[in-house]
Amino acid sequence: MRQADLIPTVEILAIGNELLTGDVLDTNSHWLCRQLTLRGARVTRMATLPDAAEVIGPALLAVLARAPALILTCGGLGPTVDDLTVAAVAAALGRPLADDPLAYRMVQNFYALLFARGEVTRGEMTPARAKMARLPTGATPLINTVGAAPGVLLTEGETTIVCLPGVPAELKAIYEEALWPRLAAGFTGQAFGERTIGTDCHDETVLAPAVDAVAGRHPQVYVKSRAQVYGGGVADFVTLAARGVDAATVARLLAAAESDLRHALATVGVRVLDER
Repeated sequence: MRQADLIPTVEILAIGNELLTGDVLDTNSHWLCRQLTLRGARVTRMATLPDAAEVIGPALLAVLARAPALILTCGGLGPTVDDLTVAAVAAALGRPLADDPLAYRMVQNFYALLFARGEVTRGEMTPARAKMARLPTGATPLINTVGAAPGVLLTEGETTIVCLPGVPAELKAIYEEALWPRLAAGFTGQAFGERTIGTDCHDETVLAPAVDAVAGRHPQVYVKSRAQVYGGGVADFVTLAARGVDAATVARLLAAAESDLRHALATVGVRVLDER
C-alpha cells in the first residue's frame, strides 16, 4: 500500500451567506486545515456555500462520491430559519430529522445555565431552541461547552460527516473536546512536520531555480518559496513540509532537504538567515 493511501483525506464545506458577501472572514476552514494537517490528515478540498438547501445537499453528495474519510461542515446549526445545514444534510442522505433526547438535554441545560446567570430572560425550551436538538436519524450529538447548538456526527458508508457551528469559539471547543477524541484512532500511523528557512533574498525569481531543483531531488518533501511584499524590508523564505510513518522519518526527510536547500541557495548567492 502506498503511503498516500494511509493518509486520511478530509473535505470542508463552509456554509453561510455572510461568507460569500465578504461580511465575515472564514477563519474556521483555516483553523481546521491546520489542526488536521498537523494530526496526519490531508485536506483535499474546501468550498464555501450559501445558506441554501438546494446547494448544500448536492454539494455534500458530490463530496461523498469522492469518499473522503471525513467531511466537515461549518455553520448553519443555529435557531433561525436560515440555519438549515442539519436539515439539508438529513434530506440529502435520506435521513428523517427527529428530536434527539441527548441533544435536547444539552440545549436545555445550556439555556438553564444562561438563565441562572441572568444572561437570558427565559430559561425554558422554546421551538427555536428545540430546533437545535433535531438531528438526522442515526446521528450523535457532540457537546458544545461554549454555545447552544451541539455538533452533529454521523457515518455514511466509510465517511464520517460532522456538522460544526460557525461561531469560531464553539467550533474549536467541539473539535477539541468532543470530536478529536473520537477521530484520533483513525489518524494514527502518520506524522507531519515542517520547517521554515529565512533568507536575505528579496527576489523570488532568484530563489526559484534552487527551490525547484531541491523539490525535484526530494519528492517526499513539499518545498515552497514564499514571496514577501517588496520594499517592506522583509526577505523571502522557504518552507519545507513532509509526511511519514513516524516523527523520526519526517525529521530525516526534512533534514536531508534542508541541507540540500542550504547548499543550493548558496550556489545562487542567497544567504540563509535563520530557521523560523
